[in-house]
Amino acid sequence: MSNNNTDTTTPRVDPGLAAGNFKTVAGYQPTHFALQVEGGVATITLNRPERKNPLTFESYAELRDFFGQLKYASDVKAVVVTGAGGNFCSGGDVHEIIGPLVRLKAPELLAFTRMTGDLVKAMRACPQPIIAAVDGVCAGAGAIVAMSSDLRVGTARSKTAFLFNRVGLAGCDMGACAILPRIIGQGRASELLYTGRAMGGEEGERWGFYNRIVASEELLANAQAWAAELAQGPTFANGITKTMLHQEWAMTIEQAIEAEAQAQAICMLTEDFSRAYHAFVAKQKPQFEGN
Repeated sequence: MSNNNTDTTTPRVDPGLAAGNFKTVAGYQPTHFALQVEGGVATITLNRPERKNPLTFESYAELRDFFGQLKYASDVKAVVVTGAGGNFCSGGDVHEIIGPLVRLKAPELLAFTRMTGDLVKAMRACPQPIIAAVDGVCAGAGAIVAMSSDLRVGTARSKTAFLFNRVGLAGCDMGACAILPRIIGQGRASELLYTGRAMGGEEGERWGFYNRIVASEELLANAQAWAAELAQGPTFANGITKTMLHQEWAMTIEQAIEAEAQAQAICMLTEDFSRAYHAFVAKQKPQFEGN
């Protein structure tokens, strides 16, 4: 990522603070996925369509590092993750990940599983809302990436499968046993994680995994338009909402209410709040004047 303190997207703060805390993503060229930044929306495309966009050791690490840096991005307010060629992601590459893993010993295996988990942590920790635009195959680690996003747009062709059981592994991978039940419920998550079966797009919408289902040809444009809408909203407040949605699962109701009171008071200090209030007043004033 570039660091350009004169960029108009960088908040007007002390240059010393900006140098360490605000960077632009536009112009950054990733090696293992495609990236487009436009209108405050970063679109990440997993782009190995000939293999249905599998992940490798390198793409795991680069995605982890990219999402980790988004907390400093001054020009990204929302993120879309999608796949090229009519599929989202087929999971870990059989030849480049699965094959080597069967030859590794425990310390190296733990280093790998921690790295994949760190991708999920980075996605949940970055303040920008993430929208997964899912068409076709969405399996294994691909299903985890979709699950770890904040919102999901699917198609009738979407086939989401948490395949770990099918290869002799536990369903508790990359936070699946913690996050998936929160999205679709304990019983439905148990079914998918115990069986590894594919969940269709329309079924996924009924279960609450997908927020909406659209035609395949409209998928990316729909997700990007939604992301643009979020990017034009109160982005600081959206980041707070994401943080609280994530953190409050580990809180009591009393703790959550107090945490939200503190968070909301901070949001009331932002220009977004003041601007929204004055826009509301301006909109209502002609109505009262006409009476």
